[in-house]
Amino acid sequence: MKKELVIGIDAGTESVRVVIYDLYGNQVGLGVTGYQTYHPHPGWAEQDPGEWWSALVSSIRKAMKQSGVTKEQIIGLSLDTTCATIIPCKSDGTPLRRALLWMDVRSHEEAQFISSTRHDALKYNGYGKVSPEWMVCKALWLKRNEPHIYKSANKLMDFSDWYTYRLTGRYTGSISTTTYRWHYNQNEGGIPQDFYESVGLGDIFEKLPKDICKLGEHIGGLTKEVAEELGLRTGTPVAQGGVDALNGIIGLGIAQPGKLALITGSSHNIYTLTNKPVHAKEILGAFPDAVVPGLNLVEAGQSSSGSTIKWLRTNFCKDLEIIANNKNVSVYDLLTQEAINIPPGSEGLIVLDYWQGNRSPHVDPNVRGLISGLSLKHGRAHIYRAIMEAISYGTDCNIRNFRSNGIDVDEVYAAGGATNSELFLQIHADVSNISINVPEDNQVACLGSAILASVAGGAYKDIEEAATNMVRFKQKKIEPNRENYERYQLYAEQYRKAYPQFHNWMWENTKINQDQSINVQKEILV
Repeated sequence: MKKELVIGIDAGTESVRVVIYDLYGNQVGLGVTGYQTYHPHPGWAEQDPGEWWSALVSSIRKAMKQSGVTKEQIIGLSLDTTCATIIPCKSDGTPLRRALLWMDVRSHEEAQFISSTRHDALKYNGYGKVSPEWMVCKALWLKRNEPHIYKSANKLMDFSDWYTYRLTGRYTGSISTTTYRWHYNQNEGGIPQDFYESVGLGDIFEKLPKDICKLGEHIGGLTKEVAEELGLRTGTPVAQGGVDALNGIIGLGIAQPGKLALITGSSHNIYTLTNKPVHAKEILGAFPDAVVPGLNLVEAGQSSSGSTIKWLRTNFCKDLEIIANNKNVSVYDLLTQEAINIPPGSEGLIVLDYWQGNRSPHVDPNVRGLISGLSLKHGRAHIYRAIMEAISYGTDCNIRNFRSNGIDVDEVYAAGGATNSELFLQIHADVSNISINVPEDNQVACLGSAILASVAGGAYKDIEEAATNMVRFKQKKIEPNRENYERYQLYAEQYRKAYPQFHNWMWENTKINQDQSINVQKEILV
């Protein structure tokens, strides 16, 4: 009898990654295909769902070909995607425009208006400012600014809903996605109707999915047409998936309080679980049942982390790309070789890592990145290290905020792009004086999706049993260096002081730039 396998799909900001796993968490096949992000104006970010689908088909076929397995061996698949990536669609799922990507912050005016309502539902936003990344802000922006599209939309879909609808023909919502970014609470009647009505979205309910399904629930099988396109078996079970970072928590095997998940990539997502709901200023959540039934998820995050490092590579490392290609290494390896000998603090450089605004603790989409302390002594490697340090200072701010609100954080479990850099992880450990665990399989979102697929496929009775059998960690932890920790405290304090000193000035500068960009765009159209 041939080995039973599952497919885990991770649709992130830049690509679709598909991994085929056996039932013990071993990778059997891999396929990756990218897609483009469009930035019509500063702070705007859009993607084409047609590119998503082409990338998914390509990635699944690549993984199947690489693995050499048969479609009959696949007992289930599940997926995760970016969250609050919104697509208005016709009744058959055809998109009416490009999707508003999770990082899109054009709806900052709507976010301010929604924040001003002071509705009790805003407890999930830390009783503070609502982020324009959230679904309700984007939906209101569509209604106000593209009313013809909003009115024509029979379905207002999140990314993961759109994928599962294409795969199965069934329109469902994930408890992960809806609880996390739609203000849904199954213990309080679902989506708060009075809240949506109070902000002018009383007509949105007919556009949203009626069935909200738990993670790992069998929601249907692949349709015949789609199965043929993907090269899989008709009726292959599809498990309800959800948010990429939250599936990553499952892929890290975290199912109890005290452990902090640091999911890294284009952004930093910081999570932990609590027994009781914690609603506090500058903390997102608590989101009940979003990952583990009966537990609450609390969140913090940084809007641009890996994307900021990529920005440096793209714009200032053309020479290193040539060297890297000749040596068959990555540009980041070469940058690290330059940066590793620079002392903690980057010889006086302080960076504010706000390239795409600040998600938490400030929930401020209108601040932007800043580099302070530059002199003729500083070079590219200083800036590279200072960016990594700034991201680590930002993470530390959020850990401090958790602890000040009575949330235990004992150890970090890290995954994603940052774990490819031991220097980056060491800086995180040193800044926060905390141990960091790294999984053997760094594709934790894919693994989390595969765990859900194994449950829907009948291999395991529940998520906990599946994770116990499929998740493993490296024996060596990243331990903090006490001397570096003490030195970093001086710079971390300067980082924390910078936001209140500079945020008004950055707001003014951002507003000027937004107005100028829109005026230029109007002139081009004329």
